[in-house]
Amino acid sequence: MKTKSIQSIKGTQDILPSEVHFWQEMERKIFEEMALFGFSEIRTPAFENTDLFSRSVGEQTDIVSKEMYTFEDRSGGNLTLKPEATASVVRAFIQHNLDKINTLTRLFYIDALFRRERPQKGRYRQFHQFGAELFGSEHPEADIEIISLASSIFKSIGIDEITLKINTIGSKSARDNYKIELKRFLKPQFNKLSEASRERFEKNPLRILDTKNSQEQEILLNAPQIFEYLSEDDKAHFSEVKMHLKGLNINFEIDPYLVRGLDYYNRTIFEFISNEIGSQNAICGGGRYDSLVSQLGGSDTPSIGFAAGMERILLATSNKERAENIDCYIVCMGNKAQDWVLKCANKLRSMKFSVCFDLLKRSLKSQMKEANRLNAKHAIIIGENEIKDNKFQVKDLDTGKQQEVAFEHIIKYFKNL
Repeated sequence: MKTKSIQSIKGTQDILPSEVHFWQEMERKIFEEMALFGFSEIRTPAFENTDLFSRSVGEQTDIVSKEMYTFEDRSGGNLTLKPEATASVVRAFIQHNLDKINTLTRLFYIDALFRRERPQKGRYRQFHQFGAELFGSEHPEADIEIISLASSIFKSIGIDEITLKINTIGSKSARDNYKIELKRFLKPQFNKLSEASRERFEKNPLRILDTKNSQEQEILLNAPQIFEYLSEDDKAHFSEVKMHLKGLNINFEIDPYLVRGLDYYNRTIFEFISNEIGSQNAICGGGRYDSLVSQLGGSDTPSIGFAAGMERILLATSNKERAENIDCYIVCMGNKAQDWVLKCANKLRSMKFSVCFDLLKRSLKSQMKEANRLNAKHAIIIGENEIKDNKFQVKDLDTGKQQEVAFEHIIKYFKNL
């Protein structure tokens, strides 16, 4: 009886060799753009104390109440696989006193995160994000630096159809006053709200603004807007953000219903939306979190950041035609050629050329077919005649041109291509 094979866990995915090069290319461009903006990479553990996310993300959010992978370790501690990265970066910022090193701290990450959500297109239970966090400035220019960084990365990756949506949710006092009025407006419509919105009505009424339910969206058309409750400082901050975005020719739309799903945000919030990936179309979100550092035990540190979903970005990326290739495939003809093949491969690899060769002792035809499958740029053919003459046949697999090259000149030949 055949043993049943083990499958990957629902909501996870294997990134296969045919897809990995797209990830590598995206990561390379992220590193390049982050360096241009002066951001340094930080790497944090895969799991943290559960309390970190309860205190930062918020007890009433869906992430904390429904979606976290939480477990008790052998010592009785309550641990959670990271559902988002900002809290971990802030924890590391505080723990290692990074504010004492520089007045401004610019950090970025590329990380795997975990949420027990319903799997959808571009949305997994283990997923990947990159993001940036800027600590130390309360000024609108910091907001622009973060938004500009995200925009620059998306351009370099090749995302063409993208929209920036921005909003401000002001200070805590402004939000508290607005919540009272929003609940007052929604109360007569309570029975028309979905189950999810009814739950949010008491716990986090601002999240109702983010509803995708068409009936609720119709109700909210007449709802009070948070702009009416902003302080003069909040309004001035947002006006400067808009002014600088226009100055940099970064197009944006103001979305008064944009609230973001995490409790720690204040003032400027934003999302980048792609029209290429269906209804779950946000590929990046971020905003200010000026009180989070002090909330987690650090000193008062104004901060802003963003996080972008890498699976969704790959869905939205238009340039997916590039295939991996290798520099050279060595075709081996006969047992006597094996030692020469190994020597030739070793010599080319020592000069950083990528090389593959046959390990199954197949026919010339099969080996050339394999070279084409691997998108090799060149094939080196080594047989008994080539060994005797100390000259190998080198074939350009794009043009079909073939010529003899002496073994001692093989490196020079490839260097001069």
